[in-house]
Amino acid sequence: MSTELNNTELSDEIIQSDSNATLSDNNNLLKCRVFDDSKIAKLNDIRSQGLNPYPYRFEKNGDICEILKKFDDFEKNEGLKVRTAGRLYNIRKLGKMIFADLGDQGGRIQVILRKGDLPDEDFEIFKNLVDSGDIIGIQGELFRTKRGENSINVLEFSLLSKSLCSLPEKFHGLKDVETRYRKRYLDLIVNAEKREIFVMRSKLISEIRQYLTDRGFLEFETPVLQTVYGGANARPFTTFHNCLGQNLFMRIAPELYLKRLVVGGYEKVFEIAKNFRNEDIDTTHNPEFTMIEVYEAYRDYNDMMDLTEGLISELVFKLTGGYEIKMGENTINLRSPWKRISMEDALKEYAGLDVFAHSLEELRQIAIENRIEDYEKAKTYGEFLALLFEDLVEDKLINPTFIYDFPVENSPLAKNHRSKEGFVERFELFLNGWELANGYSELNDPIEQEKRFEEQDKKRMLGDLEAQTIDYDFINALGYGLPPTGGMGLGIDRLTMILAGLESIKEVILFPQMKRED
Repeated sequence: MSTELNNTELSDEIIQSDSNATLSDNNNLLKCRVFDDSKIAKLNDIRSQGLNPYPYRFEKNGDICEILKKFDDFEKNEGLKVRTAGRLYNIRKLGKMIFADLGDQGGRIQVILRKGDLPDEDFEIFKNLVDSGDIIGIQGELFRTKRGENSINVLEFSLLSKSLCSLPEKFHGLKDVETRYRKRYLDLIVNAEKREIFVMRSKLISEIRQYLTDRGFLEFETPVLQTVYGGANARPFTTFHNCLGQNLFMRIAPELYLKRLVVGGYEKVFEIAKNFRNEDIDTTHNPEFTMIEVYEAYRDYNDMMDLTEGLISELVFKLTGGYEIKMGENTINLRSPWKRISMEDALKEYAGLDVFAHSLEELRQIAIENRIEDYEKAKTYGEFLALLFEDLVEDKLINPTFIYDFPVENSPLAKNHRSKEGFVERFELFLNGWELANGYSELNDPIEQEKRFEEQDKKRMLGDLEAQTIDYDFINALGYGLPPTGGMGLGIDRLTMILAGLESIKEVILFPQMKRED
C-alpha cells in the first residue's frame, strides 16, 4: 500500500505506455469537429473572390466600452467617426438594412449597415457571407436610432475571422452546465455575465498581490514537481521523470519550500500557487486549484488571523463596494471584527457537545448516531474533537468565523500550544460553511517536526493515503534555525465563489477537470 507513494519502482515503460494510450484516446476525441458545412461553403466563396478571411491585424481607435461612453454627450459626439472590432451577434436582415450586435470583452453595441452607405459589393458580401459568430472590424459614425438605441452606422467593414462553428440559438442560449464547463470558450462567447466572473477573479489576484507587497512581502515561485510531497494532508498525483529516472509528485502545497526561504533569511514571503490533490471532485473541490500561502517571521497565529481578516475584508470592499454578500438564502456580513472561537467551544456552542465530558466509547456512539463516516479511525479525544466538529459544526458557520486551537493529531506542521496540552496553535477560517483559510504558529523545533512526520508516516503505512511523508531535507533546514513564524493559506477559488455568490467551484475555474467524454 505504502510503496505506491514512497518509492520510485514504477518503470519508465509502464508510465510511457499508459501515457501514450491516453494521449491517443484524447487525440481521437479531437477528430470529432463540429464545423458547419454551410459556413465552410461561405468560407470557400470568400476565398474564391480573392478575399482573405483571416487577415493579420486591424487597427482600432477604441473599445466598445469606450465608444459607449461617448454617447453620454451625444450632441457633441453625434457623427463622430470610430474604428473598432469584435464578434457579431444576432444579425437581423431587413431588405436594404442590416442590424447586428457587435461585442468585445467590454460590452456590445448595435451596428447598422445600409445599402448606399457602403459599396454595394461590400453590402452583398456581408448580407450573404457573414454570419453571427464572425469577427469583423468596422469604421463608422456614432448614431442614435429613432427609438434611442446607441448605434454605429457602418461605412466600412473587414472580415477578420470567419467562424466555422454555429453559436447557440439566440433565445435558448448555452444553458447546459456540462457543455459550459467543457467548452468554456463558447460559454465566454455567449454569456457575458460569465466573463465578468473571471474578470473579477483576475482583479482579486491583483489586489491580493498589491495588499501584500504594500506591506513588504516578496512573491516567490517554488517547485511544482517535487521529490517529496508535503505541506498538507492529501493524496498526490504521481508522474515519472525520464531523465532523472525517478518518480516525482505534483505539488499539494508550497508550504515546506516557502518555510525554507524563511530559514534562508527572507522574513515576509508569499506565493500564489497552483496545487494538485488527487481527491474527490465536488462543488467545493477540484483536483487542480489555486491558493495563496503567506509566511511572516516573528509572528504567530494571532497575527495571521489579523492579516487574513484585513486582507479579505479589504478585498471584498474594493471589489464589491460593500461588506455584504448574498450566498443563496444567506446574507454574509464580512465587516470586521470577525468571530473567533476555539474548536472545543464551537462544538459546545453549535452542537451542545463537550467532548472531554464523555468517554471515548461514548464519543464513538455519538458518531454512530450521527452517521459520521470513518468514525472508526478516531482513537483519541483530539481525533474525535476534529471529527465531530467537521460533521456537526462546519456547515453552521455562515458568517466569517475563525476556529482556533486544533488537536495535535491532525496538525503535524503547527507549533504546540503555549498553554493547552494536546493542542496546537492553528486556526481555520470558515465562511458559508466552507473552510476558506488555514494558518499556524509554524512548528520550528526540528526534533518535534521529525517526530510528527514519523507519526504521519505510520498512518500512511497503515493505509491512510492522505497522511504526510517524511521530508528529511526540510527537517535539516529547520536544523539551521527557523525564526518564530506565522503562516496562512487561503483558497483563491473559494474566495472567488464567495465574492461572486456562486455555489460551484467549476463556475470560477476556467477549465475545470471533467471526466473524459467517450
